[in-house]
Amino acid sequence: MTAPTSCAIAGGVATITLDLPAKHNALTPELLDSLGDDLVRAGGDAAVRVIVLTNTGPTFCAGADLGGGGAPPRYDLVGLLRLIEESAKPVVGRIAGRCLGGGIGLAAACDISIAPADAQFRFSEVRLGVAPAIISVVCLPKMRRSDAAELFLGGEPFDGRRAAEVGLITRAVEPAELDGAVASVVDSVLLGGPAALAAAKSLLARVPSMGRDDAFAWTKSLSESLFASPEAAAGIAAFRDRRPPPWAEPPEA
Repeated sequence: MTAPTSCAIAGGVATITLDLPAKHNALTPELLDSLGDDLVRAGGDAAVRVIVLTNTGPTFCAGADLGGGGAPPRYDLVGLLRLIEESAKPVVGRIAGRCLGGGIGLAAACDISIAPADAQFRFSEVRLGVAPAIISVVCLPKMRRSDAAELFLGGEPFDGRRAAEVGLITRAVEPAELDGAVASVVDSVLLGGPAALAAAKSLLARVPSMGRDDAFAWTKSLSESLFASPEAAAGIAAFRDRRPPPWAEPPEA
C-alpha cells in the first residue's frame, strides 16, 4: 500500500506531501501516523533547515475522516499541531487546494502559509453537530474574535483572500504564482542561521503570553546567549566581510 504522505529532502528543504487524494487527504489514522513520522524525521535530520507541508490533488486536507474505522493512530491531531508549532525548524505551508476543518488547523499551525486566492476554506463543524475545538487553539490566536465568530458559527465557505485577511494564512496569491511565492519564502528563510531561526520561533510562541517583565528578562538572557554563540560570530564576521554566512553558502559539488 502506498504511504498517504511522502517526504523528499533536497537543498536543506524537506517537502512533506499529503498524498491521499482519493480521500481528499482526510486525517485518517494512516495519514496521521505517516505525517507524524515524516515531521519527526524531518525535524531530527541535521540536513533539513526548512519544512514545506503541501498536498497532491485538489484538496489540501478535508479534516477529520468521517468514515472512521481503522486502528487508533499513534499521533492524534493535537500531536501533529504540536509537532508543527514546536519544531525548531520553520514550517511553510503550501496550501494547494480546498482546506476544511482540521486542514485549516494544519495551515494555521505552520509558521508561514500561502494559498491560492481561489482556494476554498471552511469551518464546517457546526453543520455536522460538532465544533472546531482542537484547531481553535492554533486558529484563534491569529484571528479577531469577530472574524472567528462569523466563520466558526456560520460554517460558510470562504476563499484564500478571506483566509489571509483574517490571519489564518500568511498570504493568498494567484494560482499560477503559488510555487514561486513558496520558493521565495523558503529561499529567504534559508538565509537565516539554524539556531537563530529556532530562537525566532520561540519568541513567536512564548512572548505574547508572557508578562512584560518576564518577557524582557527572558529575551535579554536569550539575546545574550545568541550573541555569544559560534553561529552569531560566524554570521557577524560574514556580514563585516560582505560574504554569505556559512549556512547560506551553496554546498560544494
